[in-house]
Amino acid sequence: MSTLPQADRPIDDVQGHWLLARLGKRVLRPGGLELTTQLLDEVHLAGAEVVELAPAIGRTATLILAAEPAGYVGVDADPSAAALVVGERGRIVTADAADTGLPGGSADVVIGEAMLTMQSPRGKKAIIDEAVRVLKPGGHYAIHELGLQPDDLDPAIADESRKALARSIKVNARPLTAAEWTALLTEAGLEVEWVGRAATALLQMRRNLADEGVHGVLRIAWNLVRNPGARRRVLSVRRTFTRYADQLTGIALVARKPA
Repeated sequence: MSTLPQADRPIDDVQGHWLLARLGKRVLRPGGLELTTQLLDEVHLAGAEVVELAPAIGRTATLILAAEPAGYVGVDADPSAAALVVGERGRIVTADAADTGLPGGSADVVIGEAMLTMQSPRGKKAIIDEAVRVLKPGGHYAIHELGLQPDDLDPAIADESRKALARSIKVNARPLTAAEWTALLTEAGLEVEWVGRAATALLQMRRNLADEGVHGVLRIAWNLVRNPGARRRVLSVRRTFTRYADQLTGIALVARKPA
């Protein structure tokens, strides 16, 4: 496997998702593999031209390619992202998700997971607008992100949970409620057709067994045993997700570009 982003950073500074990737975790999505699978089932990938934004280590790319799309393009700022997974079955473009350089109206499906949450409001809008530009009329934009619940969550509690999450994972994460995610997509001219949710049990044993399998869990556990600094960070992240379990949720949405 190619070198992971932030591999040269100290444990205390590395972003949470790349820390977990260093430890051997392959499924890094808020709602786990099950929610990703549900999301992909909603967009009918077989025979489609698919663009994936920020494929990272390529776990979702593997699922997309297994559905036999007509074409696959991964867009990532890291040139090594998903390269080993995709091989000759698609191509990787080194570019920013907000400025892919891809032709307008060239994709039937655009997929992005666990990326918009980490963007500012302006950054979210820029990426969504680019996805809309790349989509063909009638195409679908599918996202899997971190959400807040319920829709009428007290703003003070929402702000508290965002700040605690940012401190824990070393990313200025900005999760939104389902209503807020829907509004963002609607304001970009899309029509939301499906919303799915799953608990943010990213560091719970049951979820990890489902996502990583027994061998994967043992690999992660062994790496944690050997690295006290990483173990301390992971336990801190786990405490944050446990404390705000009622407010945080994995959320996935599929929106259609009008024909």
